[in-house]
Amino acid sequence: MSVTLSPRALMSLLANGPKAMDVLETALAVGLLDALEPGPAPLGELAERFGFLPLRLYKFLDCLESLGLVTRDEAGDEITAASYRAVAGLRDAVAAVVGPDSVERDRDRYPWRRLHGRLAQSLRGEVGMTDDDFAWPPRDDEQTASFERSMAVGLGPVLETLHRHAQRLWPQRRRLLDVGGGDGTLAARVLDDAPGLRADVYNLPAVAPLVRATRARSGHPDRLGFVGGDFLAEPLPRGYDAMAFVRVLHDWPNDVARRLVEKAYAALDPGGLLVIGEEFRTPDRLAMQFFWSYFLIGVDSCVSRLREVEFYTGLLKETGFTEVAVLPGGWELVTAYKPATGG
Repeated sequence: MSVTLSPRALMSLLANGPKAMDVLETALAVGLLDALEPGPAPLGELAERFGFLPLRLYKFLDCLESLGLVTRDEAGDEITAASYRAVAGLRDAVAAVVGPDSVERDRDRYPWRRLHGRLAQSLRGEVGMTDDDFAWPPRDDEQTASFERSMAVGLGPVLETLHRHAQRLWPQRRRLLDVGGGDGTLAARVLDDAPGLRADVYNLPAVAPLVRATRARSGHPDRLGFVGGDFLAEPLPRGYDAMAFVRVLHDWPNDVARRLVEKAYAALDPGGLLVIGEEFRTPDRLAMQFFWSYFLIGVDSCVSRLREVEFYTGLLKETGFTEVAVLPGGWELVTAYKPATGG
């Protein structure tokens, strides 16, 4: 049963955040999470298996329970008889947060400490990120390449959803334009599931070397391409019967997001498919966005606006798209079609 913590309890956990992360990193590293997830796992058996002192392990598991990550059944007086089970998916979630390739580790390399302890000054506009720290849009080729590499780290949930729905999305498509498609990671993974498709990444020219590197290791050297351009300043390229905006539209104000969707409608072939993949605004997604919400307090030029899914479904219908649908997954996808008789 899900239990909502009181504000006081939640704040206690926040105040002890580094200690909680130490617990999670240890549980992952020693293999305890692998033993807890299938459950139920008696404490005595866990202590013997891992060579831990039972009373100390009991308190360690209290730490995990306080985080809402394990459930406990303490049936009798003997402490070793207490039985534990991890919530479903805990091991993968912890690996995604504290593992060597985690999104959080990638984000920590950004200069967020420039704001730390000075948020009031930042909110008044007295402290912020310089263009050397973080410029939006990126101001040079180095910043552009660094940002695109970082964005590729967090693609796991949307890649899972695209894979799940591949047979619905791609069998009738010939050419996909991945607008703002980073280093080509997403397009390459789509091609794994769509042998009849060719995909081009549309991005700033500085990203071309990253896409070339992805193409070289993707196994699709003849089907993954690159088109350089600036989607803010130029029309989108024509000749595509599928387009995608993945983790693109949330970075821009509403009027810019509308303009980009209108550009996609104008450029798509009649009958063409548009796919939008975003972290739509929910309590979970807002929590996972915490780093960027914090960091971008010091960056006035970037919106990073998590919107409810209804913003996008409504925008697509207003623009003239039909058959608007939301596909479930780690991240939902919004899909829509340009009418076959559209202009």
